[in-house]
Parts: sequence; structure tokens; C-alpha cells
Amino acid sequence: MRKAIPFLATVLCGLLAASGAHAQKSGSGGKQTYKWVDEKGVTHYGDSVPSEYSQREQQVLNSQGVEVQKRQAEMSPAEAAAYAAKQKEEALRRQHDMFLISTYPSVNEIENVRDTRLDQINAQISASEQYIASLTTRVDGLKQRSMTYAPYNTKPSARRMPDDLAEEMVRALSELRTQNSALAQRRVELQRVVDQFDGDIKRFKELRTSAAARVNDTNRKK
Repeated sequence: MRKAIPFLATVLCGLLAASGAHAQKSGSGGKQTYKWVDEKGVTHYGDSVPSEYSQREQQVLNSQGVEVQKRQAEMSPAEAAAYAAKQKEEALRRQHDMFLISTYPSVNEIENVRDTRLDQINAQISASEQYIASLTTRVDGLKQRSMTYAPYNTKPSARRMPDDLAEEMVRALSELRTQNSALAQRRVELQRVVDQFDGDIKRFKELRTSAAARVNDTNRKK
């Protein structure tokens, strides 16, 4: 796999870290002001937050009135779990963004990897379909043989089905069910891979556009 141009990864790192770096810089030095909202929805500012509002959401502002910190309101266990899940999801998204921009140099490269994966799954599907067709033919033959024996043959003179034939039918039918289930799973996997790569390609384009816009903005400021 070819490596992406290091410059693009560097630009993305800047995009992902920009907000945090700006907040740290803005919060250095100067007097801090607290901002909170009371039970009537009225916004207040002050050097400290009254105790009755200490469990509400608060913003910390620097001397220029820029928000440098945000303190979440006290949450219930369910709210805390949902918030933690959201934070984890966002962290995974940022991690995946870094993977995309540092692994693939272009959309064509993503499409090549996608097509290779799809070819592998399609080959598995084709092999499964052929095996299932063979099993179906085998089961049909066993069913045909069983028609000469009771209970499928209702004639009084019909003999009981031999044990080996009954066992072979059970094994063949069980294998046929297993293979049909596996084939259905491979088809689901095929669609999942298509959807995943469609999403990756869309996100990769967004990241490249954002990186290019940041470079242009930086060049204009020089």
C-alpha cells in the first residue's frame, strides 16, 4: 500500500487539533468570567457561580469574553453513559479520519482496495452457489429414492426406509441449510463493504476539501 503525502496528514492533524490549541492559547492569563443560565432561562455572568447553580452547565470566559472551557451539567447515570458513548464515538471518528488521510493518497486508491475486497467476497459467493446447487441435486436424488419407501410410499407393501438412506438425507438437508445461511451472510457482508467504502470515499473527499481550504486560507494570510 502506498503512503499518503505526509503534508496532507500534517494538515489534517492541524484541523483536528486547531480547536483545542486555540482554547488553550485563549485561556492563558487574564481574568476569568463564568456564564450560566438560571431556571428561567436567563443568562448570567459573574466571577463565580452561585451554589444553587453549581450543578448546571457553565462556560468559562477569558478577559476577552471568549469561551475557553465548558463544564457539563451534573448528569444522571443514564445521561453520563450516553455522553460517554458519544465522546467515544467522536474519538473513533477522528481516529478513522486520520487512518483515511494517512493511508490513502487518492480516491482511486480507496476504490482499488474496495474492488479487491468485493472480488474476494463475490468469489466466495460464487463458490457457495455452486456448492449449494450440487447439494440441492443430491438432496433431490435422495428424496426421489425415499419415495419408494414408507412413509413416503403409502402402499401396504412398501418397505421401511433404510437407516443409511435416512441418515444421509438428514446430513444432506442439514448441510444445505448451513450453506444457505452462510451464503446469506456473505451477501450481507458484500453490501456492508459497499456501504462502508462509499462512506469512506465521501469522508475522504470532505477531509481533502477541508485540508485544501485550510492551506488556501493560510496562504492568503501570508
